[in-house]
Amino acid sequence: METVELNFKEYGSGEPLIILHGFMGSLDNWHTLATKFGSNRHVFTIDQRNHGKSTHSLHHSIPLMVEDLRAFLEKKNLSNCSIIGHSMGGKVAMKFALEYPQIVQNLIIVDIAPRQYKRGHDDVFEAIFSVDFSKVESRKQAEEMMEPYISDFGTRQFLLKNLDRKEDGTYGWKMNVPVLHRDYEEIVKPIESDFPFLGNTLVIKGGNSRYINSQDETDFEQLFPACQFVSIPNAGHWVHAEAPEEFYKIVLDFIS
Repeated sequence: METVELNFKEYGSGEPLIILHGFMGSLDNWHTLATKFGSNRHVFTIDQRNHGKSTHSLHHSIPLMVEDLRAFLEKKNLSNCSIIGHSMGGKVAMKFALEYPQIVQNLIIVDIAPRQYKRGHDDVFEAIFSVDFSKVESRKQAEEMMEPYISDFGTRQFLLKNLDRKEDGTYGWKMNVPVLHRDYEEIVKPIESDFPFLGNTLVIKGGNSRYINSQDETDFEQLFPACQFVSIPNAGHWVHAEAPEEFYKIVLDFIS
């Protein structure tokens, strides 16, 4: 299975803590929390394939991202890792722990379940494809092109973090949009395994999010028998961004 070179940032020192962002995200989304975790952990935030500044590939799937992570940890000679994964990154973290349990000391899954999900980003792709870079001279112009498709200001700002200004002054997307669009079904597939991960597992849910339901808890318990569940009130899917202090304390207590 082909692996790609992953862009990363590291913070602090101590036991390794790996952070995996969600779909259309990047390591930059985690900078503030990574800095805090870096006061007592050796933190690595990673751009997953086809995202941020990591290598663009012709293929995108959870198993491929798992192998990218394995190769990265091997290269860095890292073991006994705590891994935080949000959304798509949570699916990668789950599958990684199931495939390579000997490397994972603590698993923290943020607002995603192991089940099959329905398509949920069609409006986002419409907005992205609506941006005509031959006419874009500023971030504001790109945002105005997206607004008819995405009314939520926060979502537009999140997506605009993927906007890249090139050396010649023109704009484009950092992420590999054509491949992410084509291989979208690979990201929403269920996480399955014949052997459960028996290590420490924490599932953090946003109290206002619908990504995890009561049926999902049964699925979690089959794959991750030692799992604990925490819900952070008044937070949505981006629970770490909406309630960073609570998130930080919950994770630190768990990995300590």
